[in-house]
Amino acid sequence: MSVLPPENCQTMAEVRAGVDALDRELVALLAKRFGYMNAAARIKPARNQVRDEARKAQVITNASAAAAAAGLPAGLAETLWEALVEASIAHELGVWDALRQKLASDAA
Repeated sequence: MSVLPPENCQTMAEVRAGVDALDRELVALLAKRFGYMNAAARIKPARNQVRDEARKAQVITNASAAAAAAGLPAGLAETLWEALVEASIAHELGVWDALRQKLASDAA
């Protein structure tokens, strides 16, 4: 089934096809975003630099402004990005630890 723009959908099957296609795109974008978290884990020299509350606030503010400009419901971006940024931090910490552990193991 081809994906129609929302305004052209006439059936729930068309709506669901559009939602499913967008979900695949969102997952691909999240994978790319987490690739940047991997890069950050590689680049940051100290583990305590992974959590950056000022940057977290900036990211959420930016997402909130973009969501408002797009006409999305108030509070949506803040809720989603809070979870996204916290998941990103947890991922980055795990990668940071794994990279440093591998470096230490390789040096031994």
